[in-house]
This record gives sequence, structure tokens and C-alpha cells, in this order.
Amino acid sequence: MTWKEQQLPQDHTPVASGRIGVLVVNLGTPDAPETGPVRRYLAEFLSDRRVIEIPPIAWQPILRGIILNTRPKKSAAAYREVWTEKGSPLAAITAEQAEGLQERFGEGVQVEWAMRYGEPSIPVQLEKLMDAGCDRILLAPLYPQYCAATTATVVDKAADWLRERRWQASLRTLPPYHDDDAYIDALASDLGRQLDALDFTPEVLLLSFHGMPQRTLDKGDPYHCHCRKTARLLEARMARPDIRMVTTFQSRFGPAQWLSPATDETLEAEAAKGTRRVAIAAPGFSADCLETLEELAIQGKEQFLEAGGEKFATLSCLNTSDAGMAMLETIIRRELGGWI
Repeated sequence: MTWKEQQLPQDHTPVASGRIGVLVVNLGTPDAPETGPVRRYLAEFLSDRRVIEIPPIAWQPILRGIILNTRPKKSAAAYREVWTEKGSPLAAITAEQAEGLQERFGEGVQVEWAMRYGEPSIPVQLEKLMDAGCDRILLAPLYPQYCAATTATVVDKAADWLRERRWQASLRTLPPYHDDDAYIDALASDLGRQLDALDFTPEVLLLSFHGMPQRTLDKGDPYHCHCRKTARLLEARMARPDIRMVTTFQSRFGPAQWLSPATDETLEAEAAKGTRRVAIAAPGFSADCLETLEELAIQGKEQFLEAGGEKFATLSCLNTSDAGMAMLETIIRRELGGWI
């Protein structure tokens, strides 16, 4: 029995405390590739004021009256193209990343995972960590490039949870790591390995980042700059003069002007000007998901080949690769400094 335990009164309620937790968070996914679950997921995602910055009085009638009555069926069909026995690829990979980190950190740290939209939710998983005695928690959004619509909304959700608690955990947040040497090295190593394994040498390697409306840049969001810096550092680190690297932005939605150049338009333009061999990577995604497995690997390939291209390859995200897991351990262990 410790000195502190000897000082406790007999009627003291046992409370678990003193442990350290890590919560890795990714964007989200529906529970199933069907219209109903997709509609619920999109309703939550597209109602976030960080994601859609149009005033609700103008946006909600469009969302409820049009988008949620048309888009879920199409999106569900796309999800069915990539769904696995383990369910959503994004959820399955994020869970495996958390499991891999747990093995690397051992009993001294409890690692859980959550989705910003969908299940398991951030509040539920934070509560789970506190129930296990974790009163110091690192919130780790797995977004290398900071954006208000991704990183900030994770912090918002965690803050909402803190606001309701009498006993709050001490919370740290993993910073964006778009230019971190560990991240750039991991990308260069893993993408280089995948390129070397192809049965052709690409003329062009597209680095496709998730798009954002142009107004996010105009309002001061650093996302565009972070993506550009990642691409610039990665190209220098890979040092592949035989491959031309081009930075693009995917997943446009709605009539607003988006960051450019667009991935789909670039694929068609490259084929039109004579490029016949293309590979595409998505360095801004920590795990493969609908946007990489369906939008790039299926739609992107069709667009390029139909426009005249001949060879097309989609490179995997870091996922649970050796390079990816070593990188995650490095940056998370750094942020736990003083706690472990």
C-alpha cells in the first residue's frame, strides 16, 4: 500500500487516475454502405459549420431538401465498391493503426481511436479513456496538413466533451505534421518502394490532396500552403528526376470555386497532351478511404484511360506500413514528452 493510499479515508470512493491516453482520430464513415447510414453520416458531416461555412438558414434547406434526398444513394453505391469484410476501409485501417501504436507503447499508454463523424465518436472514446484512469490525454487528429474543416473540428468536438465534465482531463493536441522530417521521410520511403514495384515507370506522379473551397485560403486557412509545402519537400526528398511530380486537389463539391488544379481535370489534360503513364498518390490521407480507393483508383483510372492514357497506378497511403507506423510513433511519442 502506498503512502497516498494509507491517507485515504475509509469512505473514499475509488477513482481510477494517473494513466496516459492517446486518441487517434480520422474523419469518419457511415456504418454501412447503404442509403440510410450514408444519409445519417452526411447529415452530421455536412451540418458542421466548420465544413460548410454557409449560414444555416440558407444551407439547411438545401441540405435537407435536395442533397440528403439525392446524394446518399450515389455515395452508398461508391462505398459498396470499396467496402471490405472488416467494414469501412477508413475505420478498419484507423483501428489497426491504434492497435499497432498500442503494441509500440505498451502498458504505459492506452491508445484508442475515434471518428469525427460516425462511430466510435470522440466523446465516447474520451470517456472510455477517463474511465480507465487516463487523466492526461493526447488528442491526435491524423491530418498532416492543418485545416479548420478537419483538425479544428476535432478539437471543437473534444472541447464540447470537456465543457460537460466536472473533472476534466488534461488535453494535448497533436500539431499538424505536414513538414515534419519523420512524415516526409516516411512518405518518400513508402512511395519510393511502391514506385519501384510497378511494372512501368510513370512519366508523372500526381500528388492529390483533398480539395477545399478557395475561400478557405482567402480567409487565412493554412491548408493550401501546408499541402504545397508537403509536396515540395517530398519531391526534393524523393529525388526522382525521371518522374515529373504535379500537385492537385480532388473531391470538389458544389458550385463554389475550389483549390486548383483539380485532380480529375489534370488527369484528362495530361492524357490529352500525350502523357501515357501516370501514378497517383494521396499524401494528405493517413489511411486509404473512399476518396483514394474509389475516387482515385477507380474513377481516376477510368478518366485517364478514356482520355488516352495507357498505364495508371494508385499508390497506397501510409496506412499500417512499417514506415507509416514508425512515423506515427515518433510524432506521438514526441508530444507525450514529460508524460512518459
